[in-house]
Amino acid sequence: MSYELFEHRADIGVRGKGKTCEQAFEECAKAMFSAMVDVERVAPKKKVQFDAHASDLEALLPEFLNNLLYVRDVQGMVFSRFEVKDLRQGPGQWGLKASAWGEKFDPNRHEPKTEVKAATFYQLSVRKTPQGFVAECVVDV
Repeated sequence: MSYELFEHRADIGVRGKGKTCEQAFEECAKAMFSAMVDVERVAPKKKVQFDAHASDLEALLPEFLNNLLYVRDVQGMVFSRFEVKDLRQGPGQWGLKASAWGEKFDPNRHEPKTEVKAATFYQLSVRKTPQGFVAECVVDV
């Protein structure tokens, strides 16, 4: 499993890789938060749970990431650990259950970087590779 940021003219691309699609989503979330703060300094003190739903697997990625941004904004939290489970295709939609662990944002400790506003459909891709899965999109900063 790994995550990385990739260059984009005006925004930032986030990419997650994993043996499973769930792991790729988790790593993509870690990439997004690494663009905002030093995730190594974020203690996994509080667990937040939520569901995400979308019309297809690719659309589920920005929905998942935007749910995390919503929690960040409403609860003032940043996250360093993620778990996606129960990724499933139902009638006419995909869904997942997710958990994220983090703590209240502290600018003195978390070393703020870039503010991410939203995950977008630009360069959106969720694909299977010989090594596993890759999930990526561009986030608006």
